[in-house]
This record gives sequence, structure tokens and C-alpha cells, in this order.
Amino acid sequence: MKEIISTKKAPDAIGPYNQATSFDKLVFTSGQIALDPETMEVVSGGVKEQTTRVMENLKAVLEEAGSSFENVLKTTCFLADMGDFVAFNEVYGTYFKGETAPARSTVAVKTLPKNVLVEVEVIAYKN
Repeated sequence: MKEIISTKKAPDAIGPYNQATSFDKLVFTSGQIALDPETMEVVSGGVKEQTTRVMENLKAVLEEAGSSFENVLKTTCFLADMGDFVAFNEVYGTYFKGETAPARSTVAVKTLPKNVLVEVEVIAYKN
């Protein structure tokens, strides 16, 4: 049965979707952007600061679902500018161990919600 995942430690959905859903042992997160969960404002700074906020939001959602970054199977990463790839990857890489890192796709897009620089979604399994 589908389960809805929601935590106050990550930003509320800004549309008709949930932070994550799970089915059996799988967790599917919605894309997280660089919103501070307390203020619902985009964090200040560049792609590094935004990537850190995105990853911390994902961490909170995964924990609420009974999962973690170690259980992530696949990520899809969206960048507003592929020129930010190196800086994004530097921060992203601190959340995953190289030998157990998930599969990943990274694509450049024209714009992202609230004109942020980065958005990431994941598929994981529960502990």
C-alpha cells in the first residue's frame, strides 16, 4: 500500500504533491529545492549553499521514511546551469560514499521552481 511521507524538517510541498511516497520497501522523494524549511525562503548564496540545503532537505525526508543516503539507489539532479556541475558535485559527493554511491542522472534545465540553481530527487529503500 502507498504511504505518504511528510516531515516538518523539510519544506512543505508548494503544489499538489507530497514530500515523498513509499511503497513496500521503496521510497520515492519529490524533487527538493533550496528552501529553508522554517522560513520557506530560498537560501542565500550560490550553488554550493543551495546544494547543501537540498541535500539536508532530502536527508530529513529520507529519515522520516525510515531510510538514509546509504540506501539511495538512484538520484536525478537538475541544474539551472551545467557550468555549476563541478561545484554541485563537490557538495553532492560529501553525502555519498564513492564505492556505494547511487546511480545518477544530471541534466541542465531552462528554469527551476523559484529560480533556484539545483533540484534533486531520489529513489531509496527503507532500512
